[in-house]
Amino acid sequence: MNADGALLDARQAYDDRSWLRAYELFESAQHLDAEDLDRFAVAALVAGRMSDYYAIRERAYRQLVAEGDHLGAAQAALWSGMQLLIDGEVVVGNGWLARAARLVEEDGTDSAVSGFLLLSRTFALMGAGDLERAVEVTRDAIACGRRHACDDLVGLALHHEGLLLLELGRTTEALARFDEAMVELSSGALSPMVTGIVYCGALTGCWSVYEVLRVEQWTAAMTAWCESQSDAGNFTGECQIHRAELQQLHGHWDQARDGLQPWSSSSRDRLTAARAAYVRGNLDRLQGRHDAAEEHFAEAGRLGCDPQPGLALLRLARGGEQAAAAMLRRCLAEQQESARRVEVLVAAVEVFVSVGDHEAARRATEELGAAAARSTTTTVEAFRQHAQARTLLAEGRPEEALGSGRAALRTWIELGAPYEEARTRLLIAEACRQLGDAESADRDESAALERLRELGAFTGAAPDEVLSPREIEVLRLVATGATNRAIAAELVLSERTVDRHVSNIFAKLGVSTRAAATAYALRRGLA
Repeated sequence: MNADGALLDARQAYDDRSWLRAYELFESAQHLDAEDLDRFAVAALVAGRMSDYYAIRERAYRQLVAEGDHLGAAQAALWSGMQLLIDGEVVVGNGWLARAARLVEEDGTDSAVSGFLLLSRTFALMGAGDLERAVEVTRDAIACGRRHACDDLVGLALHHEGLLLLELGRTTEALARFDEAMVELSSGALSPMVTGIVYCGALTGCWSVYEVLRVEQWTAAMTAWCESQSDAGNFTGECQIHRAELQQLHGHWDQARDGLQPWSSSSRDRLTAARAAYVRGNLDRLQGRHDAAEEHFAEAGRLGCDPQPGLALLRLARGGEQAAAAMLRRCLAEQQESARRVEVLVAAVEVFVSVGDHEAARRATEELGAAAARSTTTTVEAFRQHAQARTLLAEGRPEEALGSGRAALRTWIELGAPYEEARTRLLIAEACRQLGDAESADRDESAALERLRELGAFTGAAPDEVLSPREIEVLRLVATGATNRAIAAELVLSERTVDRHVSNIFAKLGVSTRAAATAYALRRGLA
């Protein structure tokens, strides 16, 4: 094939979104102009060839400077600089942005490139903690993009403003910006590179506040976009993980696991592989495959992802309550991004109640309340209500717990979240049982257990994994309605020893009444 033929085929492969073929054909072509170098760079980035991407951008920069096209060279420098900052290469990234700023200043005209430069300056403002000023600058960039009819600049800046507004706790405004960015994407006017960036950023932003309806819509749109092209290695990982998380929420656990199969520690994107391992660990934990969960959480840790709170919940399921509590106390002492913080707080309430640390459970519930107020989404509010119900039950306040539990249940049913629905029904059953309404307790408990069976969910460790042989003997007698004095006489123990055994049983099972312990014994075939 001659050089001209290779170039024509490369452009066609680019238009067909065959990224790896386009990359290879551009590599073999000669005399690439500015537009072809941009296509070459985009093909490299979307195919996941990041070192080549930076080399192509530098080649374009030097060629355009030599040709006297200062704005074109500035654009190449900007794309390098912004991507380097995203990848954490702050010093080199800032160097490229400084080159771009010098060229834009020398040109002196109002242009779309100057708008991209404005957008790049928000990184420094974010680093300095001046998010309000960063929002103002982003809006100036949007105005510049509209002024010059630059769709890429408008779409990129809208999604960036949404992420900044989320950081400021202005969720309603942020979601409106993401919606506007979706309109830009739907027009098909954005370049492939910007399309992938906006999809990933907006989807991650919506997940950070558990805006499930938008997550579903963004995931569906991004999945369709990824499936419309081949070799899009730089964005499909995010898509797969978010889709798996959504399937996990909706109870499609086997589908979620199957969707993560291609990801391993040899993946080009180490952090993506780490997150995939963490999600698989959680799926294994939920279905009682504890050894497999241990392996996946260990893999996530090796690849750079703290496997919490999944690992702490695994310890709890295996009877290691104190280890789980220590892990979550450490987590709570650290700062996490908003979505992970919510996940940690929900787990912390469950674990702290199980070890009898009611004050710590209350503090975690209160922090969840603050997170729900910031996010303003029904999902985080449902997590708060569930946690509050659990805390109130532990404090012996079943009437108040019922109100919170029923409010959470309504949300889980509306969202189609069967596992969360089942967990909340078990709390409602416990509250009813504490109030003496055994019939309602049995009804909610039966509904919850049926849901868990449908999911193939793990419903608790075997008694001999949690309780000692003597504690199982005591629990059997508790389930008959025997008093501690009667149990002491039956087992030839002191009443104080039986009191201690009963307290230990309550703590290990995460219950606070004899009725709840009896229900456990019945479910596990001990009575």
